[in-house]
Amino acid sequence: MDDPSWLAEYVAKSVRAVEAFAADAAAQATLFDMAAAIVASLRAGGKLMLAGNGGSAGDAQHIAAEFVVRLMYDRAPLAAIALTTDSSVMTAAGNDYGFESAFARQVQALGRPGDVLLAISTSGQSPNILRALEAARAGGMVTLGFSAGSGGAMAPLCDLLFLAPTPETALAQQVHIIAAHIVCGLVERAMFPHEAAP
Repeated sequence: MDDPSWLAEYVAKSVRAVEAFAADAAAQATLFDMAAAIVASLRAGGKLMLAGNGGSAGDAQHIAAEFVVRLMYDRAPLAAIALTTDSSVMTAAGNDYGFESAFARQVQALGRPGDVLLAISTSGQSPNILRALEAARAGGMVTLGFSAGSGGAMAPLCDLLFLAPTPETALAQQVHIIAAHIVCGLVERAMFPHEAAP
C-alpha cells in the first residue's frame, strides 16, 4: 500500500503545474480581468454566481464562501452564491427538465443583466455548464470560466477563460483553487482597500 515513489511523483507534478501557472503572464492577466469584472458588477449592485460538478461543485461552494464570509481579512460580505447547494432546486430541475438544465434554470431565475457567472469545468464539456453559460449570455450577464486544456466547448461561451496548465483533472482543480483565491483576494483589495494588508 505504501508507495513513496507515487507520492513523490504526484507532488512533483503538482509543483510543475503551479510553476507553469506562475510563469504564465497571460493567465495571470486573465485573473486580474476577472476580478475587475466582478468588482464592476458588485459595485453596480450585482452578484457573483458559481457552478460546477463534482470537485468543481465543491470549488464553487468554497469560492462563494470566501466572498460571502472573508478570505484575507475582515470586511463586509460580498454577494456570491453557489448554484450547487439547493438540493430541492437541483433535483426538481433535473427531474422536470433534465440535469443539463439544473444550473441554467437557476441562472434564469436569479441572474440579472450585469451579474457574473463563474462556471467551472475541467473538461470544458459539461452539458449543464454549457447551458448555464448560454443562459447567462442570453440574460446579459458576464461569463467567466475555469477550465483546462483548450477549454473545450465552453471556451467560446466565456468572456474570460482561465485555463489550468495541465490536462489532469485533479491537478487542474488544485490550480483552480489557487486562481480562485487570487481572484477573491483581488476583489477584496479593490472593494475594501483601506482594510487590505500591505
